[in-house]
Amino acid sequence: MTGALPLYIVDAFADRPFAGNPAAVVPLDHWLPDAVLRGIAAEHNLSETAFVVAEPEGLSLRWFTPTVEVPLCGHATLAAAFVLATERGLAPPFAFRTRSGELRVTREDGLYVLDFPANPPVRTNAPPGLAEALGATPREVWKGRDWIAVFDDAASVRALAPDHVRLAALPGEDARTIATAPGDGGVDVVSRYFAARIGIPEDPVTGAAHVQLVPLWAARLGTDRLTCVQASRRGGVLHCRLAGDRVLMGGAARLYARGEIVGIPS
Repeated sequence: MTGALPLYIVDAFADRPFAGNPAAVVPLDHWLPDAVLRGIAAEHNLSETAFVVAEPEGLSLRWFTPTVEVPLCGHATLAAAFVLATERGLAPPFAFRTRSGELRVTREDGLYVLDFPANPPVRTNAPPGLAEALGATPREVWKGRDWIAVFDDAASVRALAPDHVRLAALPGEDARTIATAPGDGGVDVVSRYFAARIGIPEDPVTGAAHVQLVPLWAARLGTDRLTCVQASRRGGVLHCRLAGDRVLMGGAARLYARGEIVGIPS
């Protein structure tokens, strides 16, 4: 058995407890076998667990849902940066080596700012079964990495009660679906995110969704700065900016718990 591993749980894109998206962060001295990393993430049963290792080449970062490793995750990257800065004595900016290339995180005006590659979507036809799975018919459908269903107003997005089994059966990479609309109450964009096929029926706050949403809404609203709210039960706020082929996403974070993982196979 390996020794105890440090464990932190952080509410990302949140300025208060029990909001935003909780992520587990596990700093490691070296990489453990993938089966162990998957087992840890499944045990946590959060949207993502982030594992970070300080290697000679720099910081390396990987993310696991309860069922699979994913190539990109925003909220768990924010959580990892927060832990390194507040719990591990390192100073931002951070540059993480990941499956999606180098991802940078800076600290600006009290927020952690993620610098991610933009993924502009294109307008397309709805896949068969999308409206039935969402329980409502979107005005438009776009496709980036994920299906994007655009509705007329924020109330329509908030009212969705999707059939997650049907959503998981949609075609495409992991059948992930974003529902979005113009915001209200001083908010530019509202969204929700569904990914039941990879173990996340509804993700509370999703940075990887906004690398697709920000290019779409920046063009539509005629501005490169957007205040985005993910209208999940927990809710979260992302302060976004489109900078060429990059999306900058700023958010707050709060530490929920610190502890140890014990009895892990080496």
